[in-house]
Amino acid sequence: MDVQVGKVTHFYDKIGVAIVEVMNQPLKVGDTVKVSGHDNEFTQKVESLQVEHKQVKELAVGESGGFKVDQAVKVGDILYLTTK
Repeated sequence: MDVQVGKVTHFYDKIGVAIVEVMNQPLKVGDTVKVSGHDNEFTQKVESLQVEHKQVKELAVGESGGFKVDQAVKVGDILYLTTK
């Protein structure tokens, strides 16, 4: 079962970076996430996370940060942590 981690609050289309607000549990580098929106859904691995242009290994609940996405996302898209 997939667990909701957060939601997209901004998307920089030129560089392919989504800003996410973490709401339910931490998001870590190496996690596999599913991004689900109104017209698109895809799964990818989180390769890196940044807060204020600095690399971090984890975003705690309540924090916002950015990560590079494989496909375009929209504000309001939901981020799920995929479980095996």
